[in-house]
This record gives sequence, C-alpha cells and structure tokens, in this order.
Amino acid sequence: MKEITVKASKTYRVQIGAGLLCAAGEKLRELFPTPRRVMVVSDDTVRALWGDRLIASLEAAGYTVYEFVFPHGEASKTAGTIVSLWEALAKANLTRTDFVAALGGGVVGDMAGFAAATFLRGIPFVQFPTTLLAMVDSSVGGKTGADLAIGKNLIGAFHQPSAVFCDTDTLGTLPTPIFADGCAEVIKYGYINDPTLLTMLQKPFADTPEEIIARCVSDKRDLVEADERDTGARQLLNLGHTAGHAVEALSNFSISHGSAVAIGMLVMAKAAVSAGLCEADLPAHMESMLKAYHLPTACPYGAEALAKAALSDKKRKGGSITLVLPDKIGSSRLYPLAADALAAFFAGGL
Repeated sequence: MKEITVKASKTYRVQIGAGLLCAAGEKLRELFPTPRRVMVVSDDTVRALWGDRLIASLEAAGYTVYEFVFPHGEASKTAGTIVSLWEALAKANLTRTDFVAALGGGVVGDMAGFAAATFLRGIPFVQFPTTLLAMVDSSVGGKTGADLAIGKNLIGAFHQPSAVFCDTDTLGTLPTPIFADGCAEVIKYGYINDPTLLTMLQKPFADTPEEIIARCVSDKRDLVEADERDTGARQLLNLGHTAGHAVEALSNFSISHGSAVAIGMLVMAKAAVSAGLCEADLPAHMESMLKAYHLPTACPYGAEALAKAALSDKKRKGGSITLVLPDKIGSSRLYPLAADALAAFFAGGL
C-alpha cells in the first residue's frame, strides 16, 4: 500500500492499495470515533458493484449508515441532485460531527463534497474513488461542485476531504473506455511537469498501478499545497481542460471527460507550436502516447465553436483567459491570452 499526506487547509492522508473498502470502517475510527452517522453517496452503477462492501465495513465498525444513490453520469451532476442530497442529509439528522462518504467517480465525489461543504455550513467528508480518473485527480485537492446548463462546475466550493481511500480492486470492474478516461489525466501529469512519469507509462499501466497512481497524487499534492485556492501554479492542472471542457459541452457530454481532455491537450500542444511557444516535436510525442492508451486525438469542432464554449468556462477572468501550454516534453506553463484572440489561437491547433 502507498500513502501520501496532503498538507492543505486540512491535513489528510491518501491511501492507495487493494482491499481498502473492506478495511474502511476500522481505518475511519481513527478520524471519527463511533458512534457516528455517515451518509454514503453513490451512483446506481457503483452502488451495485461496491456499495455492500463499504457499508458492511462501516456498520461493523459501529457507524449508522444512510444512503443516497442517484443515476450515474454527468447528466445527474446538477443543482437539483444537490438539493435532493441536502434533503437526505437533513432527514438523516446528520450533524457537524457526522460525515459524508463519497463512493464513486468524479461526479459522485464532486457532488458529495459540495453537499458536505454547504450542509450546516460544512461537515466532514471522505473520498472512496472507484475510477482511475477520480483516484488521480478529482478526489484530491478539495474542489467540489456541480454543473449548470451553460457549463461544467460553475457552482462549487473548496472543501478538503478528511481522508481518501483509493481501493485498486475497483479498477478491475471499469469498462475499457472509463479506464482510458483516467489514463488521460495520468498522462496529463507527465506533460505538466513529470517527464519521469511519461517514461514509466512506456510500460503497461497494469504492471505498477499503485506506483503510478501514487506518483500522480504526489504531483497534484505538490501543486495543491503551493496554491490551494487555484490562483497560480495549481492552474497547471488545467492542461487540456480549456479546450476539453468546450469539447464536452459541444458534444452535450457524449464525449467523456477523459477523452475531451486528451483532445484538448493535443489541440493546445499544436496551437502552442503554431504560436512559437512549444518545441516542435511535442505534439507527435503526445499523440503517440494518447493513442497507446486508446484515447482520441482528433477534434470534431471548429475554432469558433470551441472558443465560444470555452469562454463560458470559469477559467475566464474579465477580458482574458489563462491557458496552460506545454513548452517541451515534461514541462508546461501558464499563458494569459485576450479572450477575443482565443478562436485564432485554437485555429492553430486544428
């Protein structure tokens, strides 16, 4: 098992290994001595696969367990679902000494975390990510929220978890496209600032899953500790996301988050080369890496449409938007750009 400590506004441990759902109850007693109430939040797919295991562990440790289950998918990541979850927390009489347990992927973790951040002005929550994407990205760092019709994650709050348990057993039940989604975020860390990770990814992921997940979490930990509120260095984690969120929105979320990020990374890499801001060999290297992990590389939308969608994103600040651009293999930087120049910039990457 691997363990990483995150020292943000709250200090917590991220544990990575097999069998953590079965051990969850006993491990949580260190943080939350029983008796306590806990609301397990999950979607219908994950609940059927892993819910019984987690609930049995919590109940055996002496917790009183309640459940909130919603239909899987990005379409459920709405204010309406959040309101229903708030109501469930209230009906279960959770107090500030109780906690929420998020069992699932990024949609589950983001919404459970946001509900915990805002219910009673803040109660604790614990992350049990069950997808690779959630393990290496959304479960760590305290960003929580939900979508609005106009864009992703436009409502939310910073609320650090009390603990994160990445049970690698759950990766075995992921459909191939969902696993590939997570690989996009793994690859992203390599191009941000970790060329060693890109070398590690030349070998099959399955050879060292704990090691690769732990390396990604450590990379994110370093950026979160340096810039918890996302005003500077942490924005590097948005590599591929400005164009990627636009691709998601334009597809009405038929293109998954990881696939959209993969497309977005390559668009930005090619655009950076066109603008003279990136070494010319990087896009081919990135495209080869993405294809090796069964990720798409072709963008189905034009520059004007991408720019219009991207400028509705929360990353825009007044008349400018901060892009994340790779400059060489294993290195990226922040690049402010006037909003009205974004379409032309995107055109250089298509």
